[in-house]
Amino acid sequence: MFEKINSKVVAVDIATAGGVVARAGGMLFYTGDVSFAPHEIPGGAGMGGGGLVRMAGQMMAGEHQRTMLAQGNGSVHYGFAGLEVQVVHIQPGAVLQVEASRLLAYTAGLQTSVVSVASSGGGGGGGGGLMGALRGAASGALTGQGMFTTQLSGQGSAVLLAHGGFLELQVGGPNPVVVDPQAFIASYGNVHTDLKAAMSWRDAVGRGAGEAMQLQCAGQGLVYVQASEEKL
Repeated sequence: MFEKINSKVVAVDIATAGGVVARAGGMLFYTGDVSFAPHEIPGGAGMGGGGLVRMAGQMMAGEHQRTMLAQGNGSVHYGFAGLEVQVVHIQPGAVLQVEASRLLAYTAGLQTSVVSVASSGGGGGGGGGLMGALRGAASGALTGQGMFTTQLSGQGSAVLLAHGGFLELQVGGPNPVVVDPQAFIASYGNVHTDLKAAMSWRDAVGRGAGEAMQLQCAGQGLVYVQASEEKL
């Protein structure tokens, strides 16, 4: 549904897409009769912990991005900060898990939720609950990665953002793909992610994320990595 105009811009017919949710500030221009309204990604379902989890979430930067819902009849062009874009077509039964800061837009018919990034399965986020949230907060403090990740499922399309270009890695087989959390953009398919310490927590403090923490990706699917450790 999204048409890649060049390496940094996509276009989409809003009526054909059935509406588009995009990062605030991501709309470049449009033609036709299109309206925009604030939109909020639902999340935290089953996490528990009430105010404690919410407080932890507020302390971490980059976990949530303001989004806008575009509806109507017309064509909208999206891009953000001159970053590279990648279109991912999501099929039923597969899950796209993407860092909130690296998600530009997606078709509104997709089901969305927010899950803990510390440990999540392709089918539903095994890192939920209070302990998963707190583990994610501690891990995020070391890696610079957000505490939560956005999960998209159903049938539709999404647009990812990257600094320095995209690498598409195949996940499958006996050995996991191990990624620097700061370079991780998204996983697609039935991919399980698990954030593990590569050294003791005491030694990890103050070290680069690639040395301190590693994101292990196993299962079947794809992992998208940016050719940079720069946080978006």
